[in-house]
Amino acid sequence: MIIQIIILLVGLALVVLGANWLVDGASSIARKFGVSEFVIGLTIVGFGTSMPEFVVSITGAIQGMPDVSMGNVVGSNIFNTLLILGLTAVISPVLITMDNRRIDIPILLGITLLLALYGLRHTLFGIGEADGITRLGGIFFLILFAAYVILCFKKDKNEVETSDAKEMKLGFAILLSLAGIGGLIGGGQLFVNSATKIAQMAGLSEKFIAITILAGGTSMPELVTCVVAAFKKKNQLALGNVLGSNIFNILLIIGTSATIKPIIFETINLVDMGTLVLSVVFLLLFAILGKKSQINRFEGSMLLLLFIVYYAYLFQNL
Repeated sequence: MIIQIIILLVGLALVVLGANWLVDGASSIARKFGVSEFVIGLTIVGFGTSMPEFVVSITGAIQGMPDVSMGNVVGSNIFNTLLILGLTAVISPVLITMDNRRIDIPILLGITLLLALYGLRHTLFGIGEADGITRLGGIFFLILFAAYVILCFKKDKNEVETSDAKEMKLGFAILLSLAGIGGLIGGGQLFVNSATKIAQMAGLSEKFIAITILAGGTSMPELVTCVVAAFKKKNQLALGNVLGSNIFNILLIIGTSATIKPIIFETINLVDMGTLVLSVVFLLLFAILGKKSQINRFEGSMLLLLFIVYYAYLFQNL
């Protein structure tokens, strides 16, 4: 037990260091190339922090456990939007741009609705023999993913945010970003593995471990990256990270997993999918109806409250 706790702390330290390096390196790259920090967060940082989910989900698909892919993605996306973005906004209000309101958040909502309606088509509409994502559906998700990445860079207006951050050479910024991603992935893996073993030693059920440790642990890179970005006043990078990670999780991870082996829902239900959709609806409402162009501390607290309510439901139904 003591060894596992030490490994857990080492993993957490790597995640914290990796997040700090990635935020600094990615921000510097954004300034060098005239790309906004939001787009860097949406693509490079979003992909980097989604790697733990990618590894866990693809491994599950290859090992014949495709439902792990869906559970991990749904749990991680809920974790990202409600806990991570909520906590980020509580620390420092998150700036919402016109493009965020009109394009980025609506795209995430559309993709989330597509996942929910297509994935639960048997329960909702009586279509097909069971709920899930077919191989053809997975390929379609991958096509949408490619189109989305192209759109991200095409719509970027090169409005680079001014920053007083110390400039660094491009080569060093790239190495720092790669080291940050490595720290996030490696540290996140150590954290998840050690936390899972500690939970098993404590006699906790597999479902409890999957719902809390697996989804939360694989989202640890997003959590620490966003918190670090919030303290560094780089909230557009934090928002881009959450939106990018959620879209990557659905289109790339679910798409790849379902292409490897069709995903049949076993544990995902209407409450889980409903919470996932509702989290993005809340995000869009806050972006559109807020008095200022930001998600403020009160709205961040509302996201955290919804997260607590959902987890309370999960614990009651283990």
